[in-house]
Amino acid sequence: MDTLSQTLSALADPTRRAILAQLAQGEATVNDLARPFDISLPAISRHLKVLEAAGLISRGREAQWRPCHLETAPLKAVDTWLGDYRRFWEGSFDRMDAYLQLIQQKPDTTGDPQ
Repeated sequence: MDTLSQTLSALADPTRRAILAQLAQGEATVNDLARPFDISLPAISRHLKVLEAAGLISRGREAQWRPCHLETAPLKAVDTWLGDYRRFWEGSFDRMDAYLQLIQQKPDTTGDPQ
């Protein structure tokens, strides 16, 4: 699987997105990351493995702790990929806005009351 697909696959799960949101606030241990969820530590560990395989997190070593850290490069790659589509949609909305302004300026010539 290519890197972008792996990143998007990892981001598809709401629990993993919530974990990334926590890590955006700073490093955290597995226990810290598990606290808001009503799932087991092994389930959290499986989510972390998916995030780590996608390059979205890294794990350090501090004595007996293995803090997790957010890695932003894969998110930047997604943002770059989405940028092309963002330009498309913004252009489409601009054209739609111009069209709506044009039809609002034209008088109604059908004779129908508005």
